[in-house]
Amino acid sequence: MGSTKTEVEVSYDVSNEFFRLWLDERMNYTSAVFETPEQSLEAAQLNKLRILSDFAKLTPEKRLLDIGCGWGAAVEYAVTTRGVKRAVGLTLSTAQAQEVNARKLPGVEVVCSDFRTWEPAEKFDSLISICMMDHLCSPAEARQGKAVDIYRSFFKRCWDATNPGAWFGLQTILRNRTPRMTPWGGLPAGTKKELEDIYFCTHDIFPGGLNPRMEDIIQAVNPWWEVVTVHTRREHYQRTTGEWLRRLRLNEKTIRSTWGDKVFDDYDRYLSTCVNAFDKHYESLAQYELRRID
Repeated sequence: MGSTKTEVEVSYDVSNEFFRLWLDERMNYTSAVFETPEQSLEAAQLNKLRILSDFAKLTPEKRLLDIGCGWGAAVEYAVTTRGVKRAVGLTLSTAQAQEVNARKLPGVEVVCSDFRTWEPAEKFDSLISICMMDHLCSPAEARQGKAVDIYRSFFKRCWDATNPGAWFGLQTILRNRTPRMTPWGGLPAGTKKELEDIYFCTHDIFPGGLNPRMEDIIQAVNPWWEVVTVHTRREHYQRTTGEWLRRLRLNEKTIRSTWGDKVFDDYDRYLSTCVNAFDKHYESLAQYELRRID
């Protein structure tokens, strides 16, 4: 059922220091939002956090739950910039939880647990979840037609974890389409490699997961959440992954000597595939402002 803890740790527990070499200073491992062509990755990631915090209606008195909190960028932003007094992050990655808790951010607690089975001891007023939903449904489950039911169960658990009047800032990677054969059955030049690269990213870098489709999300929020706003950010994620790739390659020598050739080669292939996939409309990204239906 989606990504297991072991599979999530394949994706995120390579090494905190490895990811620190090529992510931004807050270690956002999701798409930024660029306001100008010249804007830095660091500034663009703050834009993303601001937008999702606005969608979640974050104010100092709100209790925040960040589902799939990664290395804590959103909960850190919530307590340091929005003045939130209580922020809980959830991750299945042991390395991520240890990293955030070691920083001892005021009012922040990160729990290493699976949201699908976690039982919160409190209710929350605001939710944020950034590119976590790709770990909920496996490729096999999607082929069996289970995706919408799996996502609807997720949104029901989100509803159960919140107080009336709650708001939800959600961001998801999207799968739009896959490379296709020509009408006469052949593969256009480069398509076979594109298919192999996409398969590699799905099964080797992010095992057990699959990016949702936009229509699945829109179906699944009902009857728990109302979609108030949607922004798509395909070009922003292409630029983000392109910057990650540039920074990865700047640190090639260090990565090869510290973590080995395979780690560098795998991540170079993965990020190159992402840049191409966003360019070709195989993938996109969406941000949603959701209001709890009471």
